[in-house]
Parts: sequence; C-alpha cells; structure tokens
Amino acid sequence: MTELEEVYRLYFKDVYRYALSLCKNETLAEELTQETFFKALENLERFDGKCKIYVWLCQIAKNSYFSHLKKERRYDSDVEWESLAAEGDMEGETLQKAEIFELHKRLHALEEPYKEVFSLRTFGELPFAQIAELFGKTESWARVTYHRARLKIKEELI
Repeated sequence: MTELEEVYRLYFKDVYRYALSLCKNETLAEELTQETFFKALENLERFDGKCKIYVWLCQIAKNSYFSHLKKERRYDSDVEWESLAAEGDMEGETLQKAEIFELHKRLHALEEPYKEVFSLRTFGELPFAQIAELFGKTESWARVTYHRARLKIKEELI
C-alpha cells in the first residue's frame, strides 16, 4: 500500500465530515472529498510537513468548497435558505423559518474566525480539539471563540 493510499484510508471519513460540515450536502461533500485527495496527489510535493496532514487536507477541502461557491454564485444568485434551515439546528431548538433566516443573516455578518468556528461546531458537529487543530490554536481558544460567536449571534437576535 502506498503512502497516499494509507492517508486516504486514514483520513477519508474525517475529510468527508469536514466537507459535509461546510456544504451541508452529502453529494457535494463526496465530490469535495474526492477533489481534495486528487489535489493532494497532484500537489504532494508542496506539503512541507509544517502542519498535520489532516489539517492540510482540510485546507484543500475548504478551498475547493470556496471555489465551488464562487462558481455557483456566477450561475445562481439565489441562496436556498429553506434547505439551509432544514439542515441547521442550533442546540436542539426548533426555530421558525424567519428565525432561521435571521440566524443565518447574523452568522453571515460575523467576522472570521467566529463565523467558521461557529459553523464547524454547530452545523459540522466537530469537537473543539479538531477545530483548534484546523486553526493551529489551542482547544481553549476554540471554546472561547465559539462561545463569543454564540453570544454575538444571540445579542443580535434579541
């Protein structure tokens, strides 16, 4: 088994879950995951080992997702808020469509890294340890950032 096959076997599920947390679409997440490993294979010589391979793969997945969004925006300027609302559930509360729309508006207005940390934790259900690893920070930083993002969203919704 080659090194890339071993990396694929070890990280496929994690990269898929990360992609799914970004896009909320199983089919797209599968495509992004495949694209991620294809790009990793093409650019293996660029991996310098300064971060963990999982972090590098997630960065590739994130960039692939952003590229996908840019292409989609060119073709469709309408965002399907109803599908987003059906998939997102903030801490088990059932929110009405208008409230969900407001939540997404507030989330969209958040500055980074609050927006991404909140999305990864709430919608992607990633543990704080993995979020911290993605950002190259501590688990405490991920917890505090998530908590602050949640407070900012709640303040805006009240």
